[in-house]
Amino acid sequence: MTIQEAQSTVDEWIKTIGVRYFNELTNMAMLTEEVGEVARIIARRYGEQSEKESDKAKDLGDEMADVLFVLICLANQTGINLTEALQKNLDKKTKRDATRHLENEKLK
Repeated sequence: MTIQEAQSTVDEWIKTIGVRYFNELTNMAMLTEEVGEVARIIARRYGEQSEKESDKAKDLGDEMADVLFVLICLANQTGINLTEALQKNLDKKTKRDATRHLENEKLK
């Protein structure tokens, strides 16, 4: 599925199953909540915190998909074409960081 297809699929899901989009501020709060759930799993599974038994069954991919879903909702609501936005962002990073990381001693 392309990013554009994902935006269309989410839009169709919202309009047929989800009834309507939550407002942008609600979706922003939901995005923050979902990112927090990803952070919790990463911190406990890959970081130094102990992973609770109740967290061991959590599916990191599913939690990341929750983040992506809400981000796509916000993009759809605000008229952002994520394909174009990502390409523009990659172009910016490529120009800005053309040699920066290659010259970073910490990465060698």
